[in-house]
Amino acid sequence: MSDTPQELKYSKEHEWVRTDGSKAYIGITDFAQDELGDIVFVELPQVGTTLTLNSTFGTVESVKTVSDLFAPVSGKVVEVNSKLEDSPELVNSDAYGDGWMIVVEMSNPSELDDLLDAAAYNAHIAE
Repeated sequence: MSDTPQELKYSKEHEWVRTDGSKAYIGITDFAQDELGDIVFVELPQVGTTLTLNSTFGTVESVKTVSDLFAPVSGKVVEVNSKLEDSPELVNSDAYGDGWMIVVEMSNPSELDDLLDAAAYNAHIAE
């Protein structure tokens, strides 16, 4: 079982959210990066892009496949992890740390209520 930090929220599409006030840090879960295998490229949106809940905000390319990234919350992208341009493998090595992808200024923080907690996410991936 992969490590699932208790303080984060999770989507069924394997994105995680860490909140800091009205900002949401978003990445993919350790389970997702493990399923994808070695990540070779991450395509992320431009700062200023407006995301709507469940819209595609980028892609992750691994040696095995290309996967879409889905917005777990709505809002405006205020920061993008530029380290991933040169070091996409950070998503593999530190999914919940240096492998974060984007920061969104949430337009509707109540959407967080629809995300899974760690226990529910672990149950979801165990199915």
